[in-house]
Amino acid sequence: MSSFLTLEAVALATPSGHPLFSNLSLNVGRECVGVVGRNGAGKSTLLRAIVGGVALQSGTITLSGTAGMLEQVVTPGDESAAVALGVSADLARLERIESGGGTEQDFAEANWTLPQTLEATLARTGLPPIDLARTLVSFSGGERTRLAIARLLLDPPDLLLLDEPTNNLDDDGRSAIASLLASWRGGALVVSHDRELLESVDRIVALSPVGVSIHGGGWSSWISEREAMRDRAEADREAAERRVRAANRDAKAARERQARRDRAGHMYSASGSAPKILMGRQRERAENSGGCSRAFTEKRIETGVAELEAARTRVEVATPFNVTLPSCGLPPNRLVLTFDEVTWCTGERRVIDRLSFSLRGPERIALTGRNGAGKTTVLRLAAGLAAPDGGEIQRPLPHALLDQTVSLLDRNSTLVDNMRRLNPLLDDNSVRVALARFAFRNVAGEKMVRELSGGERLRAGLASVLSAATVPQLLMLDEPTNHLDLESIEVIESVLRGYDGALLLVSHDTSFTRAVGISRNIQL
Repeated sequence: MSSFLTLEAVALATPSGHPLFSNLSLNVGRECVGVVGRNGAGKSTLLRAIVGGVALQSGTITLSGTAGMLEQVVTPGDESAAVALGVSADLARLERIESGGGTEQDFAEANWTLPQTLEATLARTGLPPIDLARTLVSFSGGERTRLAIARLLLDPPDLLLLDEPTNNLDDDGRSAIASLLASWRGGALVVSHDRELLESVDRIVALSPVGVSIHGGGWSSWISEREAMRDRAEADREAAERRVRAANRDAKAARERQARRDRAGHMYSASGSAPKILMGRQRERAENSGGCSRAFTEKRIETGVAELEAARTRVEVATPFNVTLPSCGLPPNRLVLTFDEVTWCTGERRVIDRLSFSLRGPERIALTGRNGAGKTTVLRLAAGLAAPDGGEIQRPLPHALLDQTVSLLDRNSTLVDNMRRLNPLLDDNSVRVALARFAFRNVAGEKMVRELSGGERLRAGLASVLSAATVPQLLMLDEPTNHLDLESIEVIESVLRGYDGALLLVSHDTSFTRAVGISRNIQL
């Protein structure tokens, strides 16, 4: 198989020199390769390095074809969709020709099939025919992502570089991306936390500071291998602990034996039964023997402790931490939320049209629908952050909403200060205990929110709302897995499975909704 991309012993670091990963060797041909790793592991940096945007710490990268990159964040602006697609000049040329004002050069350079090509390409990414004069800011996040992919497809590269391509996409958009990759004839390197998408890749590259691993197969087989690795790491830790305990026991026994010999020697010396010169030689031999024994024992303990620390580090890297939750005490069948013929409009457009549903007890509901269908608006209405234009909403129980940016947290304050501000009834010790329950221990509480990863920020938001004097009995989340790494998603899934209240969430991540026990979908 010919290779479009060759990486040889590649190592990358942050601008400050902090190592991200090292010794990555990989060939990418006509295949789809997934890239996974924790936030900050260097996944996006790797894609930028491939197109020459980041300098390597060491190693080499060789491109044997053209590469096209989809950035993770598609920033909206005032430019038109035609400009975003890179076709504004070609369309203007066709318009001049059609209006009778075309020049000889226009006729020579005209792309007569562009309108049909555009329509087919947009459809391939899941977009209907659109007004190409619309400004980019007027499109939803998912639509902007599809436009960026369409631009790549208008002049297809040999190698696709996709950074979280399904972020902000609805189910149709995710299906379009999956179909695109399934039919792609070139190579593709895909950074993603979308487990449905990763299921279909040919290989998975996992990046971490302690090592790079490459697995042949999709997500399910990678999970099986990862669980086996975790089991091995845990077994190594237990074995190292046993060796340290044994070394300490042996050292204690050796000290006790030496003490008994020393006492016996002192008693014999005090009796005056042996010549002084003989006693001196015996004492010298005993001291030399004891010194060698102590040195050997100390070396054994030192080696065992080093092995134990290394084993603990491997377990910490391989295994997510656990989070403990307080109970909210929500009884079964208790009315939590009701929408009765609710409508909400923006300008002349009715976004929510006579929506009715109820949520009782610890039920778990997901709001589904295309981008722009009003899912986030329903959450804001349910939380009382927006008022309906018609109908009635009942929310009789304590509730909390975490939006996509966890905006309830002050980015310029520490975790401890945020917890104090949001929960003024907690004393300093209770604040620390509450943060520790969510795995923010000791100095971690002093971190500024702006320094947190996406997963840490969501976990901090959950810590803040679930540590209130009155624990909310309804928790609402808006696309909680966007921009999270897979390990963080698994931690959040564990937290939500342990929550005994009601859930109302927006998520296009079907693996996530299954994992947290969604029992009903409401289509908007």
